[in-house]
Amino acid sequence: MTASTASAATSNHPASDPAPGATTAQRPQPSPTRWRVLAVFSLGFLVSYVFRGVNLGFAPHLVRELGLSAGDLGLLTSFYFLGFACAQLPAGLMLDRFGPRRTEAALLLLAVAGSLVFASAPGMVGLAAGRMMIGIGVSVCLGAAIQALSMWFPLSRMPLLNGVVMAIGGLGAVLVGTPLAWLLSWTDWRTLSAAMGVISLAMAVLLWFGVPDVPRVGRESLAEQLRGTRTILGSERFWRVVPLTLLNQGIFLAVQTLWVTAFMRDVQGLAAADSARYVSVIGMAMMAGCVGAGWAARHLERAGVSLYAFAGFGMMGFIVIQALLMLRVPVPLTVLWAAYGVFGSSGILTYAVLARRFADAMIGRATTALTLTVFLATFAFQIGIGFVLDFWPATDGHYPMAAHLSVWTGLIVLQVLAAAWYMMGRARG
Repeated sequence: MTASTASAATSNHPASDPAPGATTAQRPQPSPTRWRVLAVFSLGFLVSYVFRGVNLGFAPHLVRELGLSAGDLGLLTSFYFLGFACAQLPAGLMLDRFGPRRTEAALLLLAVAGSLVFASAPGMVGLAAGRMMIGIGVSVCLGAAIQALSMWFPLSRMPLLNGVVMAIGGLGAVLVGTPLAWLLSWTDWRTLSAAMGVISLAMAVLLWFGVPDVPRVGRESLAEQLRGTRTILGSERFWRVVPLTLLNQGIFLAVQTLWVTAFMRDVQGLAAADSARYVSVIGMAMMAGCVGAGWAARHLERAGVSLYAFAGFGMMGFIVIQALLMLRVPVPLTVLWAAYGVFGSSGILTYAVLARRFADAMIGRATTALTLTVFLATFAFQIGIGFVLDFWPATDGHYPMAAHLSVWTGLIVLQVLAAAWYMMGRARG
């Protein structure tokens, strides 16, 4: 993401169209081309989200065919997030230099290759390599979408449009629930992985030929960009919001994309079909939460509620929902898992919080740095959850309820500590 991208993505800028003297990259471009830009880049983010969660459906098949343990499965799945995280800072520089269309289309070719490697891999090493290649390949899908929209739409529309992109991407979380389970009932995971490679190739072609570029001006040098990144990473303003955000997003993504069905099965006693249905509920709720949070934040600010406070409320609400799920309170599971999806997506609001705390020229790197921490956390939690579960003996692939509850208790404790740190900075929000 660039500085102009992140500037457009936040509400600290005037809610009016750019002035006639604005740069080409900032000036709204003619419709209907811009609606095509919205559609194509949103589809790109959808593809990345399907990749993110597809191992949720593949997991039982990988365990059965390859004899993977919970720790192996967590490590394998997390390689996507490791690749995604490692690519963030270089990808941000590429977006600045080459623009969203060319950057995303080129990197998606690596996702194509990764899908084919994963589909044909005979064991753990090949599977992990494929997942890491996929993670790198889709690492710019969200950043490229936000950057492209900032070039084609008035700044006043950006908060809602960003929510729309996140919601369309969140449809991927729905697709890896019941629809993926249905596909796996008549074909295998290797075929579906190869099919994802074909879809990624089609997405790269659509990006390359389906959307135009916008001339860009005022680009910083590489040395200037690197100096700004060092400044951000050494700032207390950055680290005030990072711990709770990376825990909120890292835990949500780690559980949603791999471990949630195991929790539903072993703690709530759900059958595979019911678990798949609730995974789709989480995805749909997350979509609604992305759009609703952006809309609500803007209106609550007019009523005097700061964005910092509203983001904190959402992330602390996620802690409460996890506790309710652990306690198995007599509330319909549809309600609880829907709330899990809504509050689990609340951490995205802190991207806008960071935009209030840094100069416009540094906002893009601040948000990219935050994304880096989130995906490193997701990588660690996917491995860590599996590692801890393996301390308890599994029976026919099932872990004792105590194993899951111990993991979730530890995660909640970490979030409570981070929430206290976050609240200490509320006066500065």
